[in-house]
Amino acid sequence: MTATPGPPGQPDPGQPDRGLARERTSLAWTRTAISFAAVGGVVLKREVIPGLILLAVVPAIWLLGRVAHTGPEKLKLVTATIVAVALVALGVVFIHR
Repeated sequence: MTATPGPPGQPDPGQPDRGLARERTSLAWTRTAISFAAVGGVVLKREVIPGLILLAVVPAIWLLGRVAHTGPEKLKLVTATIVAVALVALGVVFIHR
């Protein structure tokens, strides 16, 4: 008796991820969060409000990385968070010109 395959493009939960794509994705999001924290710390030295805004975005980026590779049902959450982070970054740029 053979197992029925899942939907096309979806990994079989019983099979290991041979390419380690999930781990690479998670590490990439973690690096992005660390980068935002570093930039937020540097900006915080000069301007308090933009620095605090950047530091406040760090947990959202890190959490996004934890759910980004869990499946297509999270795609809307990932998209909304990315758009929100981009809008915050634009707001910081335009507020302190």
